[in-house]
Amino acid sequence: MNYCNIKPRDIADGPGVRVTLFVSGCTHHCKNCFQPETWAFDYGEPFTKEVEDRLLEEMAPHFVQGLTLLGGEPMEPENQRGLLPFLRRLKEEQPGKDIWCYSGYTWEELRGLTPSRCRCEVTDQVLSLFDVLVDGEFVEELHDITLLFRGSSNQRLIHVPQSLAAGQIVLWGE
Repeated sequence: MNYCNIKPRDIADGPGVRVTLFVSGCTHHCKNCFQPETWAFDYGEPFTKEVEDRLLEEMAPHFVQGLTLLGGEPMEPENQRGLLPFLRRLKEEQPGKDIWCYSGYTWEELRGLTPSRCRCEVTDQVLSLFDVLVDGEFVEELHDITLLFRGSSNQRLIHVPQSLAAGQIVLWGE
């Protein structure tokens, strides 16, 4: 897996101060994507143990609330496989930090309720480590700058632990 950027102090992609990891690789190719260079899976640098260590160090201060995953597309199968060991490590070493993920795939696709290329052998494990999933492709025609932590009105802020426990979508903040 490759990544293209790390923002050590982000306040736009989730609540509080966050560390944001932008992974490379995306097959959605949304109209007016704000980072089309991240579509290529080989864009950027390899995601190594040293990069993991840097992310954990950036997340260590008490004022950092959590990690946000963006892309590219974190939930492409290749990226899920690359992220899973790091996400497990993060939850183990810094259990008080939350994890947000922005994905163009919907909850239904990720859970296997509708067919999708995103499902793989680690999808359920990766999802179980998220606190919030912002799901759905960015749709230019539904773009709305007034939406909290979303770019278009089709996207949802899904509280993942509550949704998994309830067996249905529970929206974050409601």
